[in-house]
Amino acid sequence: MADARVIPLHAVDRRTTSTGTGSQRRVKAVPDLGAAGSGAELPGSASEGQPSGTQTGSPTPAETSGTGHETSSATAGGARPPDPASAGPGDARATGARDRATGQANPDPAHAGASRAESGHSGSGAGSRAAGAGSADAGWEERAAEALAFLQRRLTGDYRVDDFGFDPDLTDSVFLPPLRPLYEKWFRVEALGLDNIPTEGGALVVANHSGTVPLDALMTTVAIHDHHPGRRHLRMLGADLVFRLPVVGAIARKAGHTLACNPDAERLLRAGEVVGVWPEGFKGIGKPFRDRYKLQRFGRGGFVSAALRTGVPIVPCSIVGAEETYPLLGDLKPLARLLGLPYFPVTPLFPWLGPLGAIPLPSKWYIEFGEPIVTADFGEDACEDPMLVFNLTDQVRETIQQTLYRLLARRGGVFTD
Repeated sequence: MADARVIPLHAVDRRTTSTGTGSQRRVKAVPDLGAAGSGAELPGSASEGQPSGTQTGSPTPAETSGTGHETSSATAGGARPPDPASAGPGDARATGARDRATGQANPDPAHAGASRAESGHSGSGAGSRAAGAGSADAGWEERAAEALAFLQRRLTGDYRVDDFGFDPDLTDSVFLPPLRPLYEKWFRVEALGLDNIPTEGGALVVANHSGTVPLDALMTTVAIHDHHPGRRHLRMLGADLVFRLPVVGAIARKAGHTLACNPDAERLLRAGEVVGVWPEGFKGIGKPFRDRYKLQRFGRGGFVSAALRTGVPIVPCSIVGAEETYPLLGDLKPLARLLGLPYFPVTPLFPWLGPLGAIPLPSKWYIEFGEPIVTADFGEDACEDPMLVFNLTDQVRETIQQTLYRLLARRGGVFTD
């Protein structure tokens, strides 16, 4: 028989129970909240002896399940959770089911936070992809709008052409865009000293010439137009052969270029244009690869005379990288005379690979514009002084040659940045 215990009267719940042998009164104690908090065992728990076959007026779930154990007792403040240490096999199964149900309803906070973080990361990635797609669509829409506007100007005649045939609208919309991937991605051109070219007024850019094919002139045009603060067009002076070619001559005129003669050069300079000249001519562009970066003769100094007559500054320009695009290993002179060309190049790829040999090698380029040489102080009649013209020509040539040596020392590798 269980030991007698003193139970506070205010915590006593008198209920009438019945047993299998007869009717009798039984007092069932409901502990006080303070007693429950002190860790006292509840009457009717699994540790208290219970008469066989006893049924209470309100059966508990444990009794109806046939386990013979009460899993909870009514308290003044609510239900007391079972003690895991004293739980039986049935209680363990019930507890596991409750844990699984609770885990589904209330997941682990850390797991939930990680899930939210993954969801947020996925959401941000999806947002970035959506933003990228939106910007790409906007870029296509902008280019399509520009193309439609260009077609409208061409159809309505709303564009300007100067006396030399220069069409700025056609140059900006058609001729320059195909050159930009070569400039930015293939040759990785770095343009230096662009601030030495005046934002307004005429200037004469004098550069070295090399590379078998005159890509150096085209890259210089892109550098001045795209990266100079004034976005100026370079008006190049070309050889007669350029303008005799069926398609190339027409394109050169539309792009603003003209013959390499003093009258045309002076007209452009007086009009405030930036004029480009390559005094070496075919001697520079068609020299063997073994003579790379060795400047050839600059002619009789006609470009200096044009600058002196117009009073514009002379800007020396040094180009590194063009020599390696088409290394000239040989010249088939008989074939060149037959075709009316100054030379017929033989490179490591041409003519062996046919049209594929026309692909330039991806050398690293530098284009540096040196400090301008002021000519306005000499006066217009100074062009009649041959000694002054010779000295200025030699000064420009020496400046370009020394800059080439410095840029070559700066360049790490021929094909690496």
